[in-house]
Amino acid sequence: MHPEVPDVPSILPESWLPVLGEELEKPYFKQLTEFVEKERAEHEVFPPRGEVFSALEATPYEDVEVVILGQDPYHDNGQAHGMCFSVRPGVRIPPSLRNIFKEMHEELGLPIPDNGYLMPWAKQGVLLLNTVLTVRAHEANSHKGKGWERFTDEVIRAVSDREDPAVFVLWGNHAKKKLPLIDTERHAVVQGAHPSPLSAKRFFGSRPFTQINEAIEAQGHTPIDWRIPNLAD
Repeated sequence: MHPEVPDVPSILPESWLPVLGEELEKPYFKQLTEFVEKERAEHEVFPPRGEVFSALEATPYEDVEVVILGQDPYHDNGQAHGMCFSVRPGVRIPPSLRNIFKEMHEELGLPIPDNGYLMPWAKQGVLLLNTVLTVRAHEANSHKGKGWERFTDEVIRAVSDREDPAVFVLWGNHAKKKLPLIDTERHAVVQGAHPSPLSAKRFFGSRPFTQINEAIEAQGHTPIDWRIPNLAD
């Protein structure tokens, strides 16, 4: 553990260190980690300590093809593991992810999987980034406005500053507010309604997966295979 940032692994994933390492030394980040450490001492906090940076671990900086932005982690038991919209194998698929799979099925004809583990996307370069990386159990947005947004804005900027183009996926108003952080001259942006049950009517039929893959191909990259294997296969 880093002596001054007790709730953060001593190193970020290696590929992200050159572009994000300085953030760990800034006063806001030290205050943030002290806050999260206090929260962990007094409450249950998700995801577990070792999974806070799972999205960055699963998708190295130089491999990012797509950035999908979520908000804060799932706040019920066993759900959050550090990647937006994703849950571990065996965990019930949450409503927003069910709607994502439904659109994927209608749009691409792919089967709806029996699990919500999105690691196959992450391994192909889909960075599944929440804008807030921790949450108190059963209290949505309880770690909002404590400093995570400043850190994850830097993640977005770091990808935007890269020479190699990427596709940013902004679902819902919260994500769309991040548009000014993105160099839209070099990167593609796919915007739409959020897949939550509250706005799913506008999400369905928006064909995001086709839009993303067309943009990736236009950038000279390999399209994403969106299939999620069934646990039973």
